[in-house]
Amino acid sequence: MKADAEFDVVIYGASGFTGRLVAEYMAGRDGAGSGVKWAMAGRNVEKLATVRSEIGAPADTPLITADAGDAESVRQMARRAKCVLTTVGPYTHHGEPLVAACAEAGTDYVDLCGEVLFMRDMIDTYEDTAKANGARIVFSCGFDSVPFDLGVQFLQEQAVERFGATCPRVRGRMRAMQGTFSGGTAASGAATMAAVQKDPSRLPILLDAFSLADGFKGPEQPAGNQVEMDEALGVWAAPFVMAVINTKNIHRSNALMGHPWGEDLVYDEMFLAGPGEDGKAAAEAIAAQTQIGGDDAPKPGEGPSRDERGAGHYDLLVHGTCADGQTLAVSVTGDKDPGYGSTSGIIAEAALCLIEDCPELAGGIYTPAAALGARLRARLVSKAGLTFEVES
Repeated sequence: MKADAEFDVVIYGASGFTGRLVAEYMAGRDGAGSGVKWAMAGRNVEKLATVRSEIGAPADTPLITADAGDAESVRQMARRAKCVLTTVGPYTHHGEPLVAACAEAGTDYVDLCGEVLFMRDMIDTYEDTAKANGARIVFSCGFDSVPFDLGVQFLQEQAVERFGATCPRVRGRMRAMQGTFSGGTAASGAATMAAVQKDPSRLPILLDAFSLADGFKGPEQPAGNQVEMDEALGVWAAPFVMAVINTKNIHRSNALMGHPWGEDLVYDEMFLAGPGEDGKAAAEAIAAQTQIGGDDAPKPGEGPSRDERGAGHYDLLVHGTCADGQTLAVSVTGDKDPGYGSTSGIIAEAALCLIEDCPELAGGIYTPAAALGARLRARLVSKAGLTFEVES
């Protein structure tokens, strides 16, 4: 981590829809007395100035011109920051120059990436550089995958406290969610699929739950791609669209931390629909929906209104079963739209947690749980409208 830099955090992509929300969050966080030195960055300084005015940020908030197509501008931006927070995706198309620049400059980095192939490539290409230069690079610092990653970590901490052992079988079960996924998420999914179509040999990376676990291979994992009766909970469940990235991040977290959750961890994610025939019908209806993408999906730069974001919410159940059969359930909730309102606060707090709360963390490429853990959890509860609670 850099000891000194011109800025604590640079928000790259601040004129885009999600980046604007992050900048607005930062401008309103703790009022003018927060003491955080931050700047807004993007391709067009005029657009940045307009956004700065519209969100009520201080008129002297610095603006930086940087373009993913101009590697030198990205390198210059990275050198000026302790941490670059980037919302510029799809990362498959636009992300590598910034990862390279931050790894080389020893600058911390957080993003909203849910693109498995990109993450695998960046780990393989830049982790050694990041380690050598002290750059802490943390992918997936939004709705994917923070509530899930930190939720599993919270469950396992509680299991050790209560039972003296972790839970080898963990289920992530989305119980309720109102709101839309971001246009960037839809575009990222499309970019990943296009990459597989171009090179089908990469498909196994998407299918392998341990493809981000740096060579570790654990037990066979549930496919989670069909409607099923969840016997542990007694309700019908449908496939959950974010499972493809969240499951991989959770197994990577476990591997990075030395497998505190056990080398036999089995984890899957599904969307709970309900009991009985009505629950089965609801699960089948959920499975038939196109949850990301399609003609109605927001495009990058588009998204819901302030009222719609504020009316959103989500409720995640994380259920664990110990080897002796004892069970534990915790919940993770968010009080805003998951893809925009909640995500903007989560990634802003992740950046601040990284530079303010984690001085001992060495350089490398991390998941949120492995890098930030309980310290980020506390921030999200106090600042960003999340809860982490034991249910039973």
